[in-house]
Amino acid sequence: MEDGLILDSAISQNGKKNKPFVQIRGLTKKFGEITAVDNIDLDIYQGELFCLLGGSGCGKSTLLRMLAGFEFPESGTISIDGIDMSQVPAYERPTNMMFQSYALFPHMTVGENIAFGLQQDKISKTEISDRVNDILKLVELEGYIKRRPQQLSGGQMQRVALARALVKKPKLLLLDEPLAALDKKLRKQTQFELANIQEQVGVTFIVVTHDQEEAMTLSSRMAVMDMGKFKQIGTPTEIYEFPESRFVADFIGSANIFEGKVINSKAGHVTVSTDVGELIVNYGQSVSEGKNIWIGIRPEKIHLSKTITKKLDGNHIKGVVEEIGYLGETSIYKVRLENGQIIDVSAPNQSRPMNQARGITWEDVVYLSWEPESAMLLNS
Repeated sequence: MEDGLILDSAISQNGKKNKPFVQIRGLTKKFGEITAVDNIDLDIYQGELFCLLGGSGCGKSTLLRMLAGFEFPESGTISIDGIDMSQVPAYERPTNMMFQSYALFPHMTVGENIAFGLQQDKISKTEISDRVNDILKLVELEGYIKRRPQQLSGGQMQRVALARALVKKPKLLLLDEPLAALDKKLRKQTQFELANIQEQVGVTFIVVTHDQEEAMTLSSRMAVMDMGKFKQIGTPTEIYEFPESRFVADFIGSANIFEGKVINSKAGHVTVSTDVGELIVNYGQSVSEGKNIWIGIRPEKIHLSKTITKKLDGNHIKGVVEEIGYLGETSIYKVRLENGQIIDVSAPNQSRPMNQARGITWEDVVYLSWEPESAMLLNS
């Protein structure tokens, strides 16, 4: 799923955005003296796969539970499809929820698990059979209707839980860490399957996760949360390439951070004096000269060499390789700079053996360089 594809579809032909499908205004939730969700606003559009991303205790699960109707806010409103749901109980909301544990009934078959909610709603047997068969085809489990949960793999149980949630045709599907129980390889595979299923059914998904890679892979847009507030909302590309703060830059992926003072500022071109030298950032905005500021650079955007690269404008730093971590497709170099700061540099392993091909090993003196447009200007 391409970044912003769903977001673009939320814009009508006359160029104006459609009315948000989910609209949150001034939402606050407290547990005693602890403010779990702190006066937040959020718009989510029809058909989006929106991720709430953050560490433990940031408020993302509490927000999801308020959307589901399992918790009620102290103040603020939640509207779904134009209707205020702030005080509507869970069983009356046009939502369904998929839990981290999947919560499948072990004594029921796959078909019976999926049909359970429809039976509670007094749907006819013929319609139940048709809808169960259709949803099994969608999640590619047609031949598993008679199996019980204990006869399924983790990935298959995840798809049964998803089918059970979707078969009732909710307007909004809420997913709480839906892939957390899967191993890393299966989780990566299932991320794409989940995104493809969401695109086929067109139901709006809101996914809670603490996994940055999962949020980046799944979402059309995402919100990074910390201490009950949104730190930044945007597409995965916007969040990763243009973070608005040190917190977001460091939370999403990895970032090397330099603190300094602006000594030259022009539109789109900033020179910052740091204790590792003058660094240049092409950022598309101007900031006041003399202002204290931070520069971030992603490990994969740094060029590592045993000889200085003069073809790049500015942004040359000298250091010594202290550690090398081999991760298969990439290697991580930890380089100690002359001021003592440790910098992470990642590089793809495009040939074998990697170290001999690059000629870089432990204790080597190396030069780090990067393009000015690859750096991130962080105001807070």
